[in-house]
Formats: sequence, C-alpha cells, structure tokens
Amino acid sequence: MTDLRIEQVDPVDGDTMARDWQYVHNLIIPTDPLSLDDVRERAGRFLLEVAYLGDVLVGCSTVRPPADGAAVATVIARVLPDHRRQGFGEQIYRRGLAGARRLGAEEVETVVLESNQDGLRFALGHGFVETDRYVLDGDTVAYVDLRLVGGALTQPGGTLTQ
Repeated sequence: MTDLRIEQVDPVDGDTMARDWQYVHNLIIPTDPLSLDDVRERAGRFLLEVAYLGDVLVGCSTVRPPADGAAVATVIARVLPDHRRQGFGEQIYRRGLAGARRLGAEEVETVVLESNQDGLRFALGHGFVETDRYVLDGDTVAYVDLRLVGGALTQPGGTLTQ
C-alpha cells in the first residue's frame, strides 16, 4: 500500500489544506457544515490534518486534546467514500493516536455520525464501544460517542491495549 502524505492544517497560512479539510468534513458530516472561518478557528484549538495520495484528497482527521484535567483526547478519522477499505483510514487513525499521545492523552474517544455506517464499523472494529447517542437541537441524525475499550494508549507506534 502506498503511504499517504498527511499534513497539518495551519490556522493562519493554510487555506488550501483548510478548504480540503472543510470539504471532507462537510461531506461526511452534512448535518454540521463548517465555514472556512470555522475551520481556521478549530485549527487553532485542535490538531487538524489532511491526507493525500499524491495530489488526490483522501481524508482528514481531528484530534481534540485532553481538557479540564482529563487525560482523554478525541480522535476522529474521516475517509472519503471512494477511498474507503484501502487502508487509508488505518493510517489516518494511527497518526491521530500518535498526535493524541503527544498532546498528553492516556485515553481515547471518538464520535461518528449515526448515518456513517462505515465509520461506526471502523470504530467498533478498533475496540471502541458506544457510550452515548444524542441528537443536537434542530438535527434528525444522531451522533454516537464511543470510547476505546481499556482506553489506554501504550506504545509510541500506536499499539493499543484492548
């Protein structure tokens, strides 16, 4: 399998990557479309990355660092439908785990839109279990919060205890 080129979105000088990240996010999460300004703001708070195979956009990720004294980070890997089941999600996810670890995470959560059955299958297949399901005001599709069973990050290469 060819390795992806994964790059961090720069909140100040990364409009091309910010637009690519926005495109993937808005396609996969149509219930919560983000503006370019929203993406820039998030890039200042979270680790946002974009994945390319050559010059072809494949997916993106978000790592929300631990907050409020907790050692729990949120890692979200998104892969465009035409690029799923080719191992790209695994590479994006593993890189997100490494980013979470660098940010001080000891445990990992994720969130998936209920209608994204591929995303749910991926999370469940990687040892996550559902912890909550909710619908935001004005929406009709639920979000599913999941937590990694055992929760602990172990080796620097991204190996998880389960």
